[in-house]
Order: sequence, then C-alpha cells, then structure tokens
Amino acid sequence: MDLSALILADSRFPGGGHVHSGGLEEAVTRKLITHERDLPGFLSGRLRTAGALAAVFAAAAAHAAARNVRSGHWRRLDLELDARTPSLAQREASRAQGRGTARAGKAAWPSPVLSQLLKETPRPHHPVIVGALVGVPFDAAMAVAYLAISGPASAAVRLLGLDPFAVNAVVARLADEVREVSRHAAEVAGDDPADLPAPGSPALDLFAEAHARHHQEEVRLFAS
Repeated sequence: MDLSALILADSRFPGGGHVHSGGLEEAVTRKLITHERDLPGFLSGRLRTAGALAAVFAAAAAHAAARNVRSGHWRRLDLELDARTPSLAQREASRAQGRGTARAGKAAWPSPVLSQLLKETPRPHHPVIVGALVGVPFDAAMAVAYLAISGPASAAVRLLGLDPFAVNAVVARLADEVREVSRHAAEVAGDDPADLPAPGSPALDLFAEAHARHHQEEVRLFAS
C-alpha cells in the first residue's frame, strides 16, 4: 500500500478525516448504540453505504491523477459527489475535511495535479482530495473506506467510554469488507463521473441533519 495512503489514514494526519463521527454521535444520543456489540452492524452498514461512496470517488480521483486528466474533470467529479450526497451537513463535513487535507497535502505532496484540482475546486470533497494525493485507485479507496469506520469507532470510545481494545477488534474484523469495497471502487475508477455508483444511506443522512440542528441550537443557546 502506498505510504501516502497510510499517512492520510493515520489519526495523526492533520487533515481531519479521522475525527468525523459519521452519524455515530447521533446514534448514541438516540441510544441506538450503547455497547461494543452494537458497533459491528453500524460500522458495516456505514462502510457499505457512505464508505463505499467515498471509496468510489477516492479511486476515481486517484485514477484521474495518475492520468493527468484534462481541465474540468476535477470539477465534474466534485459535482457528481455533491449530487450523491443529499445531506447538506454531510456535504459540509466532507468539504471541511477536504480543506484540511488539502492544506496538509500541499505541504507534504505539492504537485501540478494538486494545483489544478484546487484551482477547479477550492473546497474539494475529502475523498476527491485523498484520491488525488494518493494516485493509486485501490490504495486511495482503502484509505477512505478505513476512515469511514475508524472515525465512528473512535467516537464510540470517546462518547461511551467503551473498551478501546474491544472496539479496535470490531474494526479489525471488518478487514475483508474494507478490501471488498475498495476492490469494487478500483474496478470502476475509470468510469465516466456521471456513471459512478451512488450507494447511500437515508438514515445516516437524517442523523447528520439532526446532529447539525442540535449543534446549531446549542450555539444559539450559548450565544443568548
């Protein structure tokens, strides 16, 4: 696996991809997750939906980066991912993580490809910037697929005080699923952006919107 993919998936990388709870916080608030035994279903479901979508676009971006695509392609990728992300809160979270990753990426891996991407999409989605930085479809897909489950897993430890060893074991047991999702993403990486798969999860979209509303309400209460 390319070193850049490992670095981007590392919780110490200052891009922010690892800090997103991926709907876990809202699920905890609703008491849908209270124990380690509740995590496998949630993480597997997230991997197969939001994680698979991220993997597809990371792989497509890596494929594009390796082939130095024509002007306008990055903008198309970005818009197609927007179209497959119905939740405004999810789109904003992805772009916030993408912005942080782009800043760190410019310092670590400056390149004409990265410059062109940021010229076309100054606030890129996280999977797109990860794919552009890695340049290897399968490796880029693995990085974001892993983040799709490791972020929520870390949030479970933080929010519920779960045993980190037990939670890490849950993530480890998803290795085959992560590879399967990543292989499929790499297989379609060269497809036209409009034809890329669009797996989704309405429940996670609703969780994201509810969490954003709760946060806004807390901010208003604090400000008043």
